[in-house]
Amino acid sequence: MRIFVTGATGFVGSAIVPELLAAGHEVVGLVRSDAGASSLTATGAQVHRGSVEDVDSLARGAAGADAVIHTAFVHDFANIKASCEIDRRAIEALGAALAGSRRPLLITSGTGLLAPAGRAGVESDLPASGPDAFPRVASEEAAAAVAAKGVRIAVVRLPPSVHGAGDHGFVPSLIERARKTGVSAYIDDGANRWPAVHRLDAARLYRLIVESDFAPGTRFHGVADEAVRFREIAETIARRLQVPAASKSGEDARRHFEWFAHFAGLDSPASSALTQERLGWRPTQPGLLADLDGPAYFGA
Repeated sequence: MRIFVTGATGFVGSAIVPELLAAGHEVVGLVRSDAGASSLTATGAQVHRGSVEDVDSLARGAAGADAVIHTAFVHDFANIKASCEIDRRAIEALGAALAGSRRPLLITSGTGLLAPAGRAGVESDLPASGPDAFPRVASEEAAAAVAAKGVRIAVVRLPPSVHGAGDHGFVPSLIERARKTGVSAYIDDGANRWPAVHRLDAARLYRLIVESDFAPGTRFHGVADEAVRFREIAETIARRLQVPAASKSGEDARRHFEWFAHFAGLDSPASSALTQERLGWRPTQPGLLADLDGPAYFGA
C-alpha cells in the first residue's frame, strides 16, 4: 500500500515509517521543514510538504494514498484546547478526502480520556464527556463523525507514556522537573496508575491495524503495561538522579507539577486484551520501569 503518515518525523511516527517500509509498503510522510524532509528521505520514504494545520495539504496527501496514519499533534499544553481543535479539523479533512472509499484512516487518541470505571479501561469504553472532560476528546468526536459518514476509520488509543530512546514526552518532563527542583514527586500516596507502551511495539500495532480488515469506528488500545503506579515511576527517577522521592498534596502538588499536575494525578489503567486478540499483537519491548532504569533516559 501507499501509506500517507502525518507526524512522520515525530517520536511515534518515526518508528512507524521504518516498520511500514520493512513490510514492503510505500510511505509518504508529512513534513514542514527541510530538516524533516532530509530525515524522512534518508529512511527511504517520500516527502509531502505541509502541516497538520494546513488542511489542504492534508487532503492532498490523503487523496493520493491507499491508507492514512495520523499521528501528528500540536503538543502545546499551554493552549491545549486550541491544539485539540486543530486535531479535530485535521481528522475531518483527512476523512473527507477518503469518503466514498474503503481506504483506511487511523487516528490517534489516548487511554487517559476514558471515564473512570473502577477497572482497567477497555476498547469499548467511551471517553469521559461533559465540561470537565479533557479537550482531546475532540479527536474521538471527530472520528465518530467521520465514521458516521462511512469512512473506514480506526481510533488508536495510546497511553500517557509511550517510551523508548528519543522520548521527549511526559517521562522526560518528570525527569527535568526532578532535576530542577531536587525532588522526584508523586501526588498523595502515588497509587494512581499509568498504562504504558514502547514506541516500537506501538509502531508494529499501527502496521497490523492498517493491514487488517477492521470495521469503521473500531477502537484499539496500544497498551503493554496496564497499570504502573506513579510512585514507582517517581522512585525510579529519584534513584537514578540521586534525589529524594516525596509526596506532594493539594496546592503543593499544583505548584510543583504546574501544567503537568493533571497528568501526574491521572489514574487510568487500561487493557489491550481485545486488541491483542483481534490482531495477534504481542508487546515484546521492555516495560516502562525497565526502560526508565536503562540507558534510554539516563545514559549507561
